Amino acid sequence: NIDTGAGLERILPVLQGVSSLFETDVFRPVLAAAESLTGVRYGTDHASDVSLRILADHARAMAMVVGDGVVPSNEGRGYVLRRVIRRAVRRAFQLGVVRPVTPLLVGEATSVLSSAYPELGDRADAIVETVDREETSFRRTLESGAAILEEELAKGKKVSGEVAFRLHDTHGFPIELTMEMAAEAGALVDVEGFEGAMAEQRRRAQADARARRGTAGEETLYREQLEQSGPSVFTGYQHYEEPARVVGVLPGAEPDLVEIVLDRTPFYAEGGGQVGDTGVITTETGKGRVLDTQAVLPGLIVHRARVEGDIFAGQDALAVIDAPRREDIRRNHTGTHLLHSALRQVLGDHVHQQGSLVAPDRLHFDFSHPSGLRPEELRDVLTLTNTDVLSDSPVEVIETTMDRAKAMGALAFFGDKYGEEVRVVRAGPHSTELCGGTHVGTLGTIGPVTVVSEASIGANTRRIEAVTGTGALGLLEDRRHTVDEAARLLRVGPDGVVDALERLLDRQRQADKEIQRLHSQRLDDEAALLADGSPRVVVRRRDGLTPDQLRELAQAVRRRGPSVVVVAGSPEGTKASVAVATDGTVDAGDTVRELAALVGGGGGGSPELAVAGGRQVSGIEALLEEARRRLGA
Repeated sequence: NIDTGAGLERILPVLQGVSSLFETDVFRPVLAAAESLTGVRYGTDHASDVSLRILADHARAMAMVVGDGVVPSNEGRGYVLRRVIRRAVRRAFQLGVVRPVTPLLVGEATSVLSSAYPELGDRADAIVETVDREETSFRRTLESGAAILEEELAKGKKVSGEVAFRLHDTHGFPIELTMEMAAEAGALVDVEGFEGAMAEQRRRAQADARARRGTAGEETLYREQLEQSGPSVFTGYQHYEEPARVVGVLPGAEPDLVEIVLDRTPFYAEGGGQVGDTGVITTETGKGRVLDTQAVLPGLIVHRARVEGDIFAGQDALAVIDAPRREDIRRNHTGTHLLHSALRQVLGDHVHQQGSLVAPDRLHFDFSHPSGLRPEELRDVLTLTNTDVLSDSPVEVIETTMDRAKAMGALAFFGDKYGEEVRVVRAGPHSTELCGGTHVGTLGTIGPVTVVSEASIGANTRRIEAVTGTGALGLLEDRRHTVDEAARLLRVGPDGVVDALERLLDRQRQADKEIQRLHSQRLDDEAALLADGSPRVVVRRRDGLTPDQLRELAQAVRRRGPSVVVVAGSPEGTKASVAVATDGTVDAGDTVRELAALVGGGGGGSPELAVAGGRQVSGIEALLEEARRRLGA
């Protein structure tokens, strides 16, 4: 491999006596699955052979990447995975396949690879479920994006750059797909406009990145400091204060801020989701109030501070962190590990950390999971977490080799970089993870763990926000006060709040039904007046009705005999709405689209019923007059 470039996959065809890697026992079963799905035999046509090879190759990539804990998303490695899945689905479409293809392909690839990668076999069901869910979502994306594209194509023979960009950015449509579908309709795409929109998006992102970096964020400045003073030594696992020497003072992002560099420091630099420490650095001539701590380069820790007096390089200093704040952070960080362990126990091993925030006042934990937690699942997660807390088990920190950490069952995360020596945090009987953060000594120190919220933050990714210790106690007290206040307003005891609310909601539902009945009766009476005399066509203005109410009125009038009904008006004086109902002799959808242009809007529907709207209220009378002219009313 090193001398000739003949890697395993080049040698394998030679050893097995075949002419292509895709005919080896590594690929042939997956290729056979692709043949079965598509009904196309490999070797009969060059173009279809390319598609079959792509299906087989991408299936193997999906299996390995999802097996490593990556989930489809719109950025980073998740976006690469999403493009791989979507490319495979599109290739299958080109071969005429409309049913899902990834579950069978990835299932076969996982089966082949699991002998060399046993963990793939253990996660096979979760891998297949992830790619199947993404394919299903993409099929919906195709449908929704196609509808937008068709609407744009109806306006002319060119797709604007803005629409192409929106399809790409919002619906995940690659520009190539937009161009292909447009070409099928005999239209062009404004590629230059699309690229301009993409460039503007990149410009905004780069400007944002520069703003976040700040004036002291120039890498050359930091590298010069690191070469001059050497790496900072972190002592904060053992100490909350540390005698140190100031080895550098750099300009800050704001005029009254500086970045202090010490030879050794107890301040934890932001990393692994844990926020940086705050505190005070004191010398003979000045005091720096540290607002944040960052590791700007590997080995270089800077303390962003506002200084009273003067601090300069060469001085001796005393560095003291904000101890109560650090204690809150430690509780939340260890609490995050317990939540992660509980989530995996309740939901399954497919749960992987996707990000986290460990702050003094709260924590949030992002994890891979396709759907929201059911109430009983969330209850089980909290029960397991707080049971571990009540055990008051010790939290052990073990520095060992990566191989030894894996043997201990420590969780490591895809995308994180680890050296040969790693730090393992074992928090009680259920949680063992690689982690460089700060943690409590025993689990009982965490105090109660309470969830504030659980929600989606992206495709296949959920976020739990929680509090621990005094934060949890404060939250529980706030909730108790809320229940007491609700009980007072409902004039029941706290235990009777739910029953009282159910009775109140039942009365509200009955009142809503009565309002709806009266509303329907009023529309029916109105319809009877409009249909009086059995006209063939009814064209009327009715203000004060919502688009839905206009549609109901048009239908009600149509049911009383007229062939065509056009009702238009303004719900509140700022927008125009129109509804068309017909017996099929006139196409309601075409009619409403043409009439809506007179109020600066658009819409559509079926041949029998359609609704449209616009912002030009002044055009309503012209719309009605045009309807009368067209329909002979």
